[in-house]
Amino acid sequence: MIAKISHGSSLYGVLSYNQLKVDELHADVLFGNRIIEPQGDNPYTIEHLSRSFSDYLTANRKTEKPVLHISLNPDPKDCVTEEQFVSLAEEYMRRMGFGDQPYIVYRHNDIGREHLHIVSVRVDETGRAISDSYEHERSMTVCRELEQQFSLTPATKREWKEGLPLSPVDYGSGNLKGQLAGVIRPLAREWHFRTLGEYRAVLSLYGITVDEVKGEYGGRAYHGLSYSATDKDGNKVGKPFKASVFGKEAGIEALEKRMQASAAWIKNHKDIATGTSARIAAAMQTAGHDRVLFERELMRQGIGVVFRQNEAGRIYGATFIDHADKTVFNGSRLGKEFSANVFNDLFAGQGTVTGLASQQHQPEHSHTPEREEQRTDYRPDHKDGTARNVAAAFNLFAPVPGGISGDHPVPPQRKKRKKRKYGRQQ
Repeated sequence: MIAKISHGSSLYGVLSYNQLKVDELHADVLFGNRIIEPQGDNPYTIEHLSRSFSDYLTANRKTEKPVLHISLNPDPKDCVTEEQFVSLAEEYMRRMGFGDQPYIVYRHNDIGREHLHIVSVRVDETGRAISDSYEHERSMTVCRELEQQFSLTPATKREWKEGLPLSPVDYGSGNLKGQLAGVIRPLAREWHFRTLGEYRAVLSLYGITVDEVKGEYGGRAYHGLSYSATDKDGNKVGKPFKASVFGKEAGIEALEKRMQASAAWIKNHKDIATGTSARIAAAMQTAGHDRVLFERELMRQGIGVVFRQNEAGRIYGATFIDHADKTVFNGSRLGKEFSANVFNDLFAGQGTVTGLASQQHQPEHSHTPEREEQRTDYRPDHKDGTARNVAAAFNLFAPVPGGISGDHPVPPQRKKRKKRKYGRQQ
């Protein structure tokens, strides 16, 4: 299990991040500690939850970043029950010294794995800061202990060094090129996929798509790839980036070699396909005709699914992403019982549930330069067009732009250089 601890200044930013996941059915509130319960059947809201933290933040004396945001990430191979997740969160917070603090625990089920997000504060009722000395080392020790207590898969030294599993791209957070690189490079280097369509399927779980581009530009023929960020509905946002900006491993030649190597690897590891098929079959049996339940059951077992649908809503493709073994399978390759027609019959009339878990019809044919220019201003040698976002000043309860901690520094304003005057001045 890997834990990530973030300190921030905006409670609203952290709560709104998690609430958005809840609204999109990517998360649910698991439980709260010292949290004021909503009346009746009313759900938790940002305003309601803020009341449970307001006294602590108001009493804060001098802690600049009093808001605490923790994510706990078991290995995708671990099937953790709801009761175990509750105990896991309680034990982690108690051993880290936050057991008596108010905190709310969210269970996220996006990108093919279930994990926890915990929101709390780093100051006690008197406003004094709770020590964060050797926080990283203590967290690693606690995770090792909890792995043994709950029989979880131990995180390797490499996993701890690399940090958290890959996170979806957030177009509004800025540094789009950096976000894309952080996903594309490890996917292209480490994952097993046999077609560009399978590669595109796993990219889609992280808010990215890739297009094959062929044609002629400046009198020279080219064949390459362009990568773009997508919104929650799979629509492209921002300008595309040519593959070369992410290194050779993201280019068409390297990917073709990767596909050939992956085909041989999958052939020699038939047990992985067999195990994935068994988990999908079990989820189908549990869910019946309920697509929501089917996708959630798969996520619990570390498997993501991408359904491709046409404008009429018919499912014409199904791709399964095994996060534990970093392998992508087209449904029909696993067997006729996992083909698109089977799932279309099972889930007829049911729309997409998890945002990026389904894709509208997108032809996979190559695009001409003229067509690309009209759609995305594509150029084979374009520069990084990522806009630089300047975060506004914020306070504890106000909305702020940015990531999960809501704590991005404001870049300094450049001063205009005064023109030097030559000659004698009057």
